Amino acid sequence: MRKTEFAFWTFLLMTGLAGATTFLNVTRTYSATTSSNSELYRQLDLFGDVLERVRSDYVEKPDDAMLIESAINGMLAALDPHSSYLSKKNYQDMQVQTRGEFGGLGIEVTMENGVVKVVSPIDDTPAAKAGLQANDLITHLDGEQIVGLTLEQAVEKMRGPVNTPITLTIVRKDVDEPFDVKVTRDIIRINAVKAHNEGKDIPYIKVTTFNEQTHANLVKSIEKAKKELGAENIKGYIIDLRNNPGGLLDQAIAVSDDFLDRGAVVLTKGRNNEETQRAQAHPGDITDGKKIVVLINGGSASASEIVAGALQDHKRATIVGTRSFGKGSVQTIIPLGANGAIRLTTARYYTPSNRSIQAKGIDPDIKVEQDLPDELKQKMSAAAERSRGEASLRGHLKNPETEDAEKEGKEVKETSGSSAYVPKEPEKDTQLQYALKFLRGEVTDAKTAGATVDTTKPAGVEADGEKAKN
Repeated sequence: MRKTEFAFWTFLLMTGLAGATTFLNVTRTYSATTSSNSELYRQLDLFGDVLERVRSDYVEKPDDAMLIESAINGMLAALDPHSSYLSKKNYQDMQVQTRGEFGGLGIEVTMENGVVKVVSPIDDTPAAKAGLQANDLITHLDGEQIVGLTLEQAVEKMRGPVNTPITLTIVRKDVDEPFDVKVTRDIIRINAVKAHNEGKDIPYIKVTTFNEQTHANLVKSIEKAKKELGAENIKGYIIDLRNNPGGLLDQAIAVSDDFLDRGAVVLTKGRNNEETQRAQAHPGDITDGKKIVVLINGGSASASEIVAGALQDHKRATIVGTRSFGKGSVQTIIPLGANGAIRLTTARYYTPSNRSIQAKGIDPDIKVEQDLPDELKQKMSAAAERSRGEASLRGHLKNPETEDAEKEGKEVKETSGSSAYVPKEPEKDTQLQYALKFLRGEVTDAKTAGATVDTTKPAGVEADGEKAKN
């Protein structure tokens, strides 16, 4: 069993009949000796009756596996938005995603007008070596047209065992005829960290997800920046967590620990008090105590919020941007052998000062709104923007403070999330530009850059991770 802290997206939920049937057989046998659960098993008998009636009387012959799959999915979906069932295939896909490496071609792709469009080839991969370019359109895979496939199906066909070839049919702008490119698959490692230097004094580090490669890639990026700029010339670091949907809990802890010398990183609390766990930082700050600005927005969720919350509570970083998504729950992946796995919410996580982020999010120390371009303003109403976040998800877990207030009869409105728009052009990126000016000392307060300071910063935390006195 492995604990993971996942993004807010969901997987396609599919399973097989055999596993569910085994479950029903086990529970019915158990019911004979457990009278205290008689009501539960009476309900299972009801389920069996409904299942048989659907199988016998539905207008068309239903797929038995689909019926059981839907029942399992409905049970888990009724708990919260993040508990779900993973078929064997989807469980394997999830492992590939979190492992951060697979057999493939090395291209970032999207779907456009029914064909696959290359966003960019990844450096030093088979796709890059074969000459694929950004904006190339892939119309056929081994002679079979892509039209009719989903993006996921097309990507699955392009992945495969290392050293196996695949032929791509390419349509390229300014080239009259489509042409074929033969590419041999190799191990592709998803780099969760992209970095470059802003001028000669500030490394910019974009963390896109928290997979098994994140911590190691972050350390390499910072070491590279020190060599290129000289550690003594660095005025501070920008860690960009905007639109980072999350990932592995252990990687969020490791990344937070990279910048902390001591104290708690995160607390996880399950149903029972004895299930409470605390992750502690170890001595050693890879930035040598230099200033850090962490950028967040409405697309920063789960593992991203753990990092932002830990560095904010310890006053190790200045958090800039807008309120984060607000996903403060931990999912545990429970394997089911050949039948896939279930992803079950087993705990809430708390920042070192004991703040729950669930359906609330991380509020930045300095709020800097990103202006939307006119075309987006026309498409997106203010109401739609306000609806972003965990609090807007149907069936979400409530924040413990909200639950306590409701018990006292108080009406509490949950709010989380914010705009997730980030412009492609750095010069138009208001939040990035503010961070650069802040680290260079060109702004001494938020008003200089047209931003607003959040005056509700959390109390500091002592070295042992407990709340400090105000």
